[in-house]
Amino acid sequence: MPAHGYTVRVSRSQEEEIITSAAERITPPIVAFGENPVPESHAGQVVAIALGHASHDTFTSMLAPLLPLFIANLSLSKTEAGLLTSFMQGPSVLQPFIGHLSDQRDLRYVFALAPTCTALAMGLLGLVPSYAILVILLLLAGVSSAAWHGIGPGLYGRLSDPRKLGRDMALWMAGGELGYALGPLLVVSIVDWAGLSKTPWMSAVGVLGSVLIFRCLRGIPKIEGKSDAKQPPIWQALLSMRRMVLPITGLVVTRSFALCALGSFLPTFLREGGTSFWLSGVALTIYQIAATLGGFLGGSLSDRLGRRAIILASMLAAPLLLLVFLALTGAAQLGVLAVIGAIMFSFEPVVLALVQENYAGNGALAAASYLSMLFIVRCFVVVIVGAVADRLGLRWAFAASAFVLLLGAPIVFLLPGGRDRLRA
Repeated sequence: MPAHGYTVRVSRSQEEEIITSAAERITPPIVAFGENPVPESHAGQVVAIALGHASHDTFTSMLAPLLPLFIANLSLSKTEAGLLTSFMQGPSVLQPFIGHLSDQRDLRYVFALAPTCTALAMGLLGLVPSYAILVILLLLAGVSSAAWHGIGPGLYGRLSDPRKLGRDMALWMAGGELGYALGPLLVVSIVDWAGLSKTPWMSAVGVLGSVLIFRCLRGIPKIEGKSDAKQPPIWQALLSMRRMVLPITGLVVTRSFALCALGSFLPTFLREGGTSFWLSGVALTIYQIAATLGGFLGGSLSDRLGRRAIILASMLAAPLLLLVFLALTGAAQLGVLAVIGAIMFSFEPVVLALVQENYAGNGALAAASYLSMLFIVRCFVVVIVGAVADRLGLRWAFAASAFVLLLGAPIVFLLPGGRDRLRA
């Protein structure tokens, strides 16, 4: 071709390379499972899925504020009450398998249906005549929740901008924490106003969440997963994550005592101190609203300050504030409770971002494995907390949980760095 009097000769292979390079620059990337596209056009779906997360987790947070009523109506010990949480969270063992399948198949409609299924099971709690029926409904809600949390983070991560993964995972977690905040307020208000038998009406919120998810995912082109030839077996994929398993397990275990004490027994603790049923539920809402804000702030800050820096700050500050909470009463106690919620839940989106950065090829499996571990460990820990409360009282159970949480702080330095700026 002529250029300023010279002729530049290009070989056939060079010509094809130039054409291919130009085509790649003007052709949008194909969204595939296990990859990290930058789908700017999916910003609306990212927000909609976060709202769907809120509608789903509104129902998984209903159990704690209703526990005082179940304890009284069914003559339960605190150990038996703690087991109810275990029955709901036990099916989380399925999450890694669901997440692995989600890395290979488009499960968007299973994901969209989950808020409705969880809402129907939890909405019927107000009608149960026995402990056995209560257990069955909680198991059904647990299976639906496992499907939601097994598919959701991986799908959400693929729709997110990888340059702002911490922020977007914080938005995902903020949706869930918002649901956890609204659930107790909604259920105690309905029970206080109309009675326990009216809780099935709450299920409409979950149905609306499913409709929203169906509509937002319908506009996204079908996402094809990796072929079976490219996707490793689940055991091999999990084995590749072994470097992160030990420190994550340590953090999950040490944090779970405080999370179970506050998440499952906070309304019961306040009721035993003379707080009204309605206000004890509102206290849990205050805790969860603060958790929503803290999760979003923690995830966003981790994009700048590093993942481990935010995790370490959470592990050090939360147990000290929990001890302060136990020493206070009234409005001051609620104020400290809000700060605890913000600090405790700044942790979650940061860890989700960290595992997805380190295992991007199996993002759904990595996130689902973490969430599954989180839920399964709580199944056992909540029973231990309940047993300690039966023997020593809830105040001592809360104090012991704070000390266990503090013991987990050094484990942070065993985490892989990812995009971290904190050097261990």
